[in-house]
Amino acid sequence: MGIIAWVIIGLLAGLIAKALTPGRDPGGLVVTTLIGVAGGLLGGWLGKVIFGVEAVDGFFELSTWVAAIIGSIILLLIYRAVTGRRTHHA
Repeated sequence: MGIIAWVIIGLLAGLIAKALTPGRDPGGLVVTTLIGVAGGLLGGWLGKVIFGVEAVDGFFELSTWVAAIIGSIILLLIYRAVTGRRTHHA
């Protein structure tokens, strides 16, 4: 898949991950896209390492979307844990 396909999958997977995980996120659209793209890569890698399957077969394959969404949820939760601990001093 090309980089444009990854950005599209990442954007949608990041939005779906935000919808599936309740709570307030400090990031906007750009952060959502980056988390989604990185989550897709993470999900594909985890699928290959843990289950020995090629998780990213193509744009319209269900396994690609499931891997991207699961990876995005994992990264979103990590992002929330890291940014939630920050304190802002005014």
